[in-house]
Amino acid sequence: MKIAVASPDSEIVRPGARVGWGARIDHHRGLIIAVSALLAMLAGWIALSATPVGLYDIGSVISSATTLALAAIGQTIVVLSGGFDLSASAVVSLANVLAVRFVQGSPVEQWAGAALILAIGGGIGLVNGALIAWFRLQSIVVTLATMFMVQGLTLLIQNKPGGSVGDQFGAVLTADLIPDKMPMSAGLLILALLIWAFVKRTRFGVGLYALGSDPDGAYANGMPVTRYRIATYALAGVFYAAAGLYVSAQTGSADPLVGRPLLLSMFTAVVLGGTLLGGGRGGCVGTVFAAMTLMITVNILLVLNVSAFFTTIAEAVILILAVLGSSIGKQSAAHECARHAAQWFKAMRTGTRARDDRHARRVTFEVDDFRPVENTELKGRAIADWIERNREWAKYVVPAYTLFFAVVIITGFVYGPGVLASANFYSSLLTLTLFLAILGLGQGAVILTGGLDLSMPWLITLSGVLLTGLTHGVNGAAAWAVPLVLVVGLLVGVFNGVGVVMLGLPPIVVTLAANGLLQGLTLIYCNGSPQGWSPSSISEFTNGHLGPLSLAAWSVPVFLVIALLLLHRTPFGRRVYAVGNSQVAAKLSGVRVGTTLIAVYCLSGLCSALVGLLLAGFSSQAFLGMGDPYLLPSIAVVVVGGALITGGRGHYLGVFGGALLLTALGTLLAGTTVPPAVRDIINGLVVLAAVITLRDKKG
Repeated sequence: MKIAVASPDSEIVRPGARVGWGARIDHHRGLIIAVSALLAMLAGWIALSATPVGLYDIGSVISSATTLALAAIGQTIVVLSGGFDLSASAVVSLANVLAVRFVQGSPVEQWAGAALILAIGGGIGLVNGALIAWFRLQSIVVTLATMFMVQGLTLLIQNKPGGSVGDQFGAVLTADLIPDKMPMSAGLLILALLIWAFVKRTRFGVGLYALGSDPDGAYANGMPVTRYRIATYALAGVFYAAAGLYVSAQTGSADPLVGRPLLLSMFTAVVLGGTLLGGGRGGCVGTVFAAMTLMITVNILLVLNVSAFFTTIAEAVILILAVLGSSIGKQSAAHECARHAAQWFKAMRTGTRARDDRHARRVTFEVDDFRPVENTELKGRAIADWIERNREWAKYVVPAYTLFFAVVIITGFVYGPGVLASANFYSSLLTLTLFLAILGLGQGAVILTGGLDLSMPWLITLSGVLLTGLTHGVNGAAAWAVPLVLVVGLLVGVFNGVGVVMLGLPPIVVTLAANGLLQGLTLIYCNGSPQGWSPSSISEFTNGHLGPLSLAAWSVPVFLVIALLLLHRTPFGRRVYAVGNSQVAAKLSGVRVGTTLIAVYCLSGLCSALVGLLLAGFSSQAFLGMGDPYLLPSIAVVVVGGALITGGRGHYLGVFGGALLLTALGTLLAGTTVPPAVRDIINGLVVLAAVITLRDKKG
């Protein structure tokens, strides 16, 4: 029996049917846009350049774009299957570091070492795919956790730039394919595209597009969905490792952080190349052209004498425009988006609830229906009544506190019982917990609605840099600088929320682009070097003591009460849970879904800005990248606290327990000889274990 499947990048076509020019153009629309963008940027570069642009210059662009192109090909393969791979940049760094150890010796040994590194990259992808396919986990969370674990492993192997690769390996990859005309990197890209062309025409290639278009339909048609999904991430891992190897050959050394800036560029190249986020449409040819377009964009900025700090801003803007451009021609989707936008604006203007008029007459339940039902049979038995009403979420919250007390006991054994009797231990524990508890409130609210906020790192950094730069340690200036920084956090939240609600962009795209924008803005503001000091009033709050504890430690119970009231005793909190359980049902019940989502991202932005202020006070100054270590923990505390990563389930008591647990674990490791990179590995393992253990068994 033959099974009809959708051809890649197209609608289902009857056998023997003739395809018109319009259908052909639509079939290759993404590739056409990618090539057009490349030609337009190339023309702009030629026009602006003070010297003639020759084959050598074009060859240099190809060489510069090869690393990004190879990594983006791997990301494209994953996106085509309907997933996201945030571990890509870390695998590039790992391969780059491993190259200076394994690509040594005789020519045969060098190439054998390169093959081993490619296999390691494929193995990491294999683990990602197995976790996602076997346990039915979200690709974003799994690959985010493995990103931190792989990055931690990379820093354990080599924590600073250095080393060298074998001369023969580097000489081959940096030689000319055609003397003085075409670099070997062009041959590598041609080889990569030939591999893709072969894969695309296999049963696995057809299954790859089927996974992205309709995974349930692919399963129903008998495709080995689990095997194909695992193979997808394994193949992508090989391309990431190839990108890391090429960097090693190009630079002749290793840098454990070389892949970190590539993540935003990868997604930009994927989308600009015509691949549809969500899967099922696109290809790697357009991705390669898009990677070259981004490199030419950098060259244009250099020609215009624009600071390199604008690079991430340009990439973020291109990413958003490319995602918006990919929806051109989808009239039904645009019409639906316009209809929702009109309803949303009407609701905001009139103060009424935005409803779908087609279903309004059939829906009679309201937001208050999401309140817990009181058990009247247990009246008069307060404890039993509380247990009965809260048993469902309590079983997810208790493990975090159980593990926390276990870590505290272990700390007593490792450092002696005197540590547990010290007020400084609890003061430090609660102060550091406050940072994660605040981030957990913002990130937790976003996760409860089914989203994710990846803009936290550089919003935290920008907030700290703004505080020190605006105040220069003067307490009087803090009176207006602190509110200004918090307003910036709210504006970032509005940007994220509007991107998700009004433009219909995936949360990962909007918040990743926002993170790139914030990085560029931070570097431009401080010119690459933060200035000034934190006002003593803020430093006194985080470091000063009132009795046995710091002021920040005393504020922890107050913040806990505020957060519990906000998420569990207000209409806003009930709307957050309603949206997370089902946006359709929430909308039909009268919930302003768009307003709630924007408010959630505003809360996350406000929390990130507040933590940036506190961290600057805690360290008495700001520094670049100060928010990077908090991205995974901000998600970890939510997941470890029992929240469902797909939204709708969770309790802030669990989030607070997760903050206590991760802080206590960090305190335990801080006093040992364990390298800081190990914390990333442990945090990643904790997130994976929690996601697997507490996942929705029905999902």
